[in-house]
Amino acid sequence: MGIHYDYKSTKSAKLMEKQAKREKKLADKKAKRLAKEGSKLDERKENIHDASKPITLDFLTNPNKK
Repeated sequence: MGIHYDYKSTKSAKLMEKQAKREKKLADKKAKRLAKEGSKLDERKENIHDASKPITLDFLTNPNKK
């Protein structure tokens, strides 16, 4: 009988713990994704061509040029 009595009295606390755990997990995933995207954005900024300069064949074909 103690199990049934305990279930109703602790149900709300367990639900709040579960929700907090879920939100923490989602926040961690979002932070990880943003950190990953941030590094990709830095790489993209390096490869962007200046619009005032003409595009040459050397720029298009030389992967080592920075």
